[in-house]
Amino acid sequence: MPNLALACTALLRRDLTLALRHRGEMANPLLFFVLVVSLFPLGLGPESHTLQTIAPGVIWVAALLAALLSLEGIFRSDFEDGSLEQLLLSPHPAALLVLTKVIAHWLVSGLPLILVAPLLGVLLHLPQAAMGALLATLTLGTPVLSLIGAIGVALTVGLRRGGVLLSLLVLPLYVPVLIFASSAVSDAGIGLAITAQLYFLGALLALALTLAPLAAAAALRISVS
Repeated sequence: MPNLALACTALLRRDLTLALRHRGEMANPLLFFVLVVSLFPLGLGPESHTLQTIAPGVIWVAALLAALLSLEGIFRSDFEDGSLEQLLLSPHPAALLVLTKVIAHWLVSGLPLILVAPLLGVLLHLPQAAMGALLATLTLGTPVLSLIGAIGVALTVGLRRGGVLLSLLVLPLYVPVLIFASSAVSDAGIGLAITAQLYFLGALLALALTLAPLAAAAALRISVS
């Protein structure tokens, strides 16, 4: 167990260090998120009621697409330099190592979206009552996007042009997160209870944490072999 903890810590530190060395690639999903959301006030006009109505869906669709844009960074570079094979040959459980890489990916791509989202909510005139729901849904939902995306990346990592196939595999699985998260933010803005949506997102997160690393590790073994 101490060796496993050291291995996971070293892998997490390695992935975060590599991400900091490639700041441009790390910033791309965040810039995409900000630009997509910022274009809506320009295209639809400054009408506050219209922007307030569409704000939950716009922010969550932009977050979903930004997460999709960053997915290939989870395993692609490791596959190209051969370190992915060494990871799978490690004596430690591959599922836990995969989970560590997903956590590193979320810290680099998902956490910045959560930090920037309130500012974009203000830009779209999102009600103050909905800000907490927006942060809660992003905190629960973005890890689910990374975990589900890891399975898709693991299945397509051996393909030269797997981006389109990755989108086709992952987007249908993202739909429940999008529906319940945007619904929670909308309901919070008009004063309705959002407990059911948060429970559903929490259940999805628990299910993804349990099953996604196992599925991604199995898919990586198939792709690498």
